[in-house]
Amino acid sequence: MRQSEIFERISRAIEKAPRNAYVAELHVQVLKYAHQLDGVSGREFCEGVGLKPAWGTEFVKMRKIAPRLIEAGLDVSKI
Repeated sequence: MRQSEIFERISRAIEKAPRNAYVAELHVQVLKYAHQLDGVSGREFCEGVGLKPAWGTEFVKMRKIAPRLIEAGLDVSKI
């Protein structure tokens, strides 16, 4: 899947999330696609998804956590 497609999917998922679940949905989406977004900077992610640059920090944090969760048994294909 192309990076632009991933960004579009993440953007749609965040837009559909209830207002009080916006951040949680962002985290889930980053976990889901972390392996495909390796090497993407926080800035590139925010630009691609249409978020303010400040969200880049959350992206980087969740991308770093993803391998540990996957190693512990998280099946991202079920997200």
